[in-house]
Amino acid sequence: MSAAKSQACAPESDALTARPAWQALAAHHAEIGDAHLRELFAADPERGTTFTAEAAGWFLDYSKNRVTAHTLELLTALANDCGLAGRRDAMFRGDAINTTEQRAVLHVALRTPASQKIVVDGQNVVAEVHAVLARMSVFAEDVRGGRWLGYSGKRIRNIVNIGIGGSDLGPVMAFEALRYYSQRDLTVRFVSNVDATDLIEALRDFDAAETLFIVCSKTFTTQETLTNAHAARDWCVAQLGDETAVARHFVAVSTNVEGVTEFGIAAEQMFGFWDWVGGRYSMDSAIGLANMIAIGPENFRAMLAGFHAMDQHFQNAPMAHNLPVLLALLAIWNNNFLGATTVAVLPYAQYLKRFPAYLQQLTMESNGKHVTRAGNPVAIETAPILWGEPGTNGQHSFYQLIHQGTRLVPCDFIGFCQSLNPLRGQHDLLTANLFAQSQALAFGKTADEVSAEGISEALAPHRVFEGNRPSNTLLAERLTPATLGALVALYEHSVFTQGVIWDIDSFDQWGVELGKALAQRLLPELTPDDAVALAHDSSTNALIERYRRQRIDEDADRLPAAVD
Repeated sequence: MSAAKSQACAPESDALTARPAWQALAAHHAEIGDAHLRELFAADPERGTTFTAEAAGWFLDYSKNRVTAHTLELLTALANDCGLAGRRDAMFRGDAINTTEQRAVLHVALRTPASQKIVVDGQNVVAEVHAVLARMSVFAEDVRGGRWLGYSGKRIRNIVNIGIGGSDLGPVMAFEALRYYSQRDLTVRFVSNVDATDLIEALRDFDAAETLFIVCSKTFTTQETLTNAHAARDWCVAQLGDETAVARHFVAVSTNVEGVTEFGIAAEQMFGFWDWVGGRYSMDSAIGLANMIAIGPENFRAMLAGFHAMDQHFQNAPMAHNLPVLLALLAIWNNNFLGATTVAVLPYAQYLKRFPAYLQQLTMESNGKHVTRAGNPVAIETAPILWGEPGTNGQHSFYQLIHQGTRLVPCDFIGFCQSLNPLRGQHDLLTANLFAQSQALAFGKTADEVSAEGISEALAPHRVFEGNRPSNTLLAERLTPATLGALVALYEHSVFTQGVIWDIDSFDQWGVELGKALAQRLLPELTPDDAVALAHDSSTNALIERYRRQRIDEDADRLPAAVD
């Protein structure tokens, strides 16, 4: 929704669009909205070095955004007017800023050094965090070192993380990102989908005697996770022949001691976390146990240190040099004033192949909201649609639309100056593509430039690139546990900052509930029992009837047998 459109549809009572700071940005957009990046760079030869910021191992070049220094001043004034500093401090302090659930939002405590304190309800939560980290470290080293043995005395060689949402997307992203640092005689897989194929394929070549399952569910009632966990339990018991084997092959990340012990997991093998940790902010809690086993406690703590470094930067750096704030303000400008409804995140690093998927949940589950914290309808667009793929793969897929399509798609390019796997200059080729793409998006190719190349008049329109398409470039020296932690924290705080400006609650997710509730109602109606009356809309009724006719009996066990 463009600035003009948002103004036209905003009710008179809308607090955000009525703010003088917002009105000033709208007027400024009317003045420079059509400015081209070619003109902005020509007017300021130093733009490429002045429109930058750096912190926690990351360098941000935001010069290829359609902004001026005055734009940034006005955006910063808007952030101040919306009380960003106060809301940020309230989060770090442990106030209940998740207003619809009356909870603190303290993922920052998960990476706070043990020497510091954050007190919530009279308890120093930092001490509690480090107590869990210590238990995780001992367990991880026992598994890595072959001291934790399975029921039959065999060493654990396979780890299967069972979770969904934040209990899967963050851990699997971090595992793929840090695979270089993983212990290679351990195989780590992640199961999330209730589609049985996910579990069956994960277990197809595993021996239960060498397999450890980590069941991640805060309440230990998440339907998809518990369905997969019980199927895995059945597979394990069928191979090992004893119910008591579960205690050596399953651990839990949960807060439900009763549910965990009823499942067969000893209470001492449950690793806890807290209500003030949202699922999509939990990869650095006990939810990351599979990753700690894979990369080791030392590397896991290095990742936490990277998180904390960006936390400190966000908390203390001036807004004009604050990476999360800058990313957020540029996103507000691109979304609410330039009308960009989508953002592409393009990591030029194969290890970050799951990073866009992780950011989809972080961004769209956090800020995909249609009412303010007070429950009033928002009058502007909130979270843009986020998507992406690693470079250079995406260049041969969707970059055509980004370069010459009719939609404005701001891009975040992410790269590293050093490769973890150097091979015959290939990293130079990768990086050349990264820099070339942001350059081409910004400056394009004019009709005169096309004509000068001798392109025929008939073909010339097809070879013109409009340019003026905004992008950020994030560079780090190399991908390490610390730089990954800092990168995730950067986006966490950017998402929070955008939510503050839109005055929405970025930490609830009621939008996932309706479909789950309807699924519970539909489930017993899928069996071919004429006694179950259907009382849905005509489309849903017809779909259920078709499914009833074509479904097959799933009572047969299709889990893989023991590996010879």
